[in-house]
Formats: sequence, C-alpha cells, structure tokens
Amino acid sequence: MDQNAVKEAAAYVREKLADTPAVGLILGSGLGVLAEEINNPVTIPYQDIPHFPESTVAGHKGQLAAGDLKGKQVIAMQGRFHYYEGYSMKQVTFPVRVMKELGIESIVITNAAGGINEQFNPGDLMLITDHINNMGDNPLLGPNDEALGERFPDMSQVYDATYLQHARDCATKLDITVQEGVYTGNTGPAYETPAEVRMLRTLGGDAVGMSTVPEVITAGHAGMRVLGISCIANMAAGMLDQPLTHTEVIETTEKVRGEFLRLVSEIIRTLPN
Repeated sequence: MDQNAVKEAAAYVREKLADTPAVGLILGSGLGVLAEEINNPVTIPYQDIPHFPESTVAGHKGQLAAGDLKGKQVIAMQGRFHYYEGYSMKQVTFPVRVMKELGIESIVITNAAGGINEQFNPGDLMLITDHINNMGDNPLLGPNDEALGERFPDMSQVYDATYLQHARDCATKLDITVQEGVYTGNTGPAYETPAEVRMLRTLGGDAVGMSTVPEVITAGHAGMRVLGISCIANMAAGMLDQPLTHTEVIETTEKVRGEFLRLVSEIIRTLPN
C-alpha cells in the first residue's frame, strides 16, 4: 500500500468537506439510497479523487457523499470496488485506508448477499457476526507498513460486539426482525453452483457475496470498529427452482429499502462512541 497515495486522496477529499466525518459507510448493490438521507451532501465522484478506482457495476453510483446523517457527520461510498472487476485487493480496500487517514474510527459496511441459511428469506436483513474469506487472496499480503497496522492483526473480534448489540437493540426498538450470521466472501462474478452452496453451508456460512471481507480485514488491520449488515437479496443457487440474476438483487433491495433505511439511520443516529 502506497501511503503517499492514501494521503493524496485523503487530502483531496478533506478539501471538499465542510466538516470532519466521524463514521464511514460502504453501501452495497441497491443500498446507496441511504446516502440520499444525508442533509445537503457534498458529493465527490470517484474519478475526481487521486488514485481512486472507478465503480463499474449496476446499482453502484460511483461517488462519495458526505454530510450530516441523523446528527452524525458521515462519509458514504455509493458503490464499492470488487475483486472481480479486475482490481487488486489493495485497490478494492483503498477507500478504507483513505477513510482511516481522514480520522474515521467507525465504519458500517453493507452488502447484498445470497442466503445460504435455509431459515432465511429474500428481503431479510442479516447482522454479520463473523465471516469466511473464501476469496483465495488477502488485502494484507506483501510488506506490512507498521504505520497502518500490525503485521498479524487479530480477526477474532473484528465485528465490534458493542456495535452488534447496538444494532440488535435498534432493530428491537423499531420492531424490525433481523437475522444474524456468518458472511462468506467469494470472488465472483459467477454465482455459486448448488454444490458450492451446500459446501459453504457445511462450513458454517449463512450468506454469500462478492465483497465486504477485504474491506473488513483492512478496517480491522487499521484498528477501526466495524458493523456489517447484509440484505439477503436472493436465496443461493439450488435453494429455489429459478436462475439467479443481478436484476433480482436490485429489485429485492428496492423492496426492503424502507426497513434498511430506518434501521441503519437509527443505528447511526444513536451509535455509541
């Protein structure tokens, strides 16, 4: 990781901001609507930020949005970068490094995922309690910069227990039913086969997707507090007698946007320090 590139990108973003953000948000497929709740947002297209990749996936707007969300200063990624787009793990996680350089210590990472747990249904929201890195790669490979984090970071509590309980409490307060489970990160871009889904269920996965894990590893390495939320956009291959499409993912996230917005807005509004 080129720390100079991180500093240059952060300096560019900082110049555009009216206030210093306290919370970072990474918004997955179809979930960028949360950024529309930000009051008078400052928007910064990715292509304008030095060293930033560009998002190429439908449902990902490709910009940062910063400002006040329910009384908290936030900066949100409307669209993320994926390993399957051909980016390196370092590029995929570059925005997390930039957020850390901006002084952000807390990050909420969301995604649209396929349900593996047979008790789940499309449209469920799942609080991520743990993950399985099934990508065959890791953003921390290569020389380690001690200024960014220690060589062998502990991942046993990378999903912050206090934030997880806070999310549970918010869901209860709003009368929103949430699932909890283990997110499995695959490279994509092909969806899993039915045999792979059975394997992942056997390994302990509850949901599967093509993102999140690299960003969480990087945030953990940087000492950031992480909350992860999946929208179960479809049931994984072999669980229903129908083909999987990205269109279905976007349609499902549209249907649950109200609950998603209510829950995450309340989590942010009352997020403990």
